[in-house]
Amino acid sequence: MSTIHTIHEALRWASSFLEERHTETMAGEWLLRHHLGLERAGLFARFHDPIDEEMLDAYKNDVYKLAQGYPVQHLIGYEEFFGRRFNVSADVLIPRPETEELIIAVLERRKALFGDVVLEAVDVGTGSGIIATTLTLEDKALHLSAVDLSEQALKMAKMNAIEHQAEIEFYQGDLLDPFIQQGKRFDVVVSNPPYIPEGERETLAVHVREHEPELALFAGDDGLECYRKLTQQLKHVVKPHALVAFEVGAGQGEVVREMLQEAFPNTTTEVRFDINKKDRIVLAYGDFVEEL
Repeated sequence: MSTIHTIHEALRWASSFLEERHTETMAGEWLLRHHLGLERAGLFARFHDPIDEEMLDAYKNDVYKLAQGYPVQHLIGYEEFFGRRFNVSADVLIPRPETEELIIAVLERRKALFGDVVLEAVDVGTGSGIIATTLTLEDKALHLSAVDLSEQALKMAKMNAIEHQAEIEFYQGDLLDPFIQQGKRFDVVVSNPPYIPEGERETLAVHVREHEPELALFAGDDGLECYRKLTQQLKHVVKPHALVAFEVGAGQGEVVREMLQEAFPNTTTEVRFDINKKDRIVLAYGDFVEEL
């Protein structure tokens, strides 16, 4: 018979077990709330309630997986982003808080450039669809398209869009290729592409390296492969007056900004830093028409 009888004892065991294995202890609480179907206040209120033996076994199994490096988001099936819950799996990148700042930058700059007119926008490498869905819900004047190379990622993105009642047109293909083939052009291009250099693979946390899709993480020797390709493709898909917004890895901001400035010398380019004071967002906006 287990020595764990109450909800509090289960949480105390998980915290101790995870701490000994140098794993984030808060994940144990998150996981327990998921199994019990409780918010944090409800968990505390029921600390001394008995825990069902079958539920305890299921909880323990998931805690063991946490200690082995499984992301808690994969075990519970979702992540919070911009105040909404999004489904995630091993087929998509788990949403990061920094990407919320990309959303804020796009919404702010789009309004300054275009006012409230209806615009065509595209989310390149949509993954779980968090960017496209959030932009659609936050700005009703943005008509979103979204593209991803992964069929499995697109299934997840479509599921999230449906659950949040976001109207988005989805395409499968490599970066902007589907739109170049169709001759489709956009006012706003947003992307959080893969940007980790291949050489940094072994330095990543195990839950990232072994449990998140390689396709969404790595981009060549210097991590800039996707930005080079996107920059070359942009001239075929942006309208004469447009906004381009990229999320970048720390230390890549100025290089990507220069890449865009050189390709589109008549635009204004800028690098924005995230809450952790790391260069995280690169914007290019204004006149994308090449001089004759």
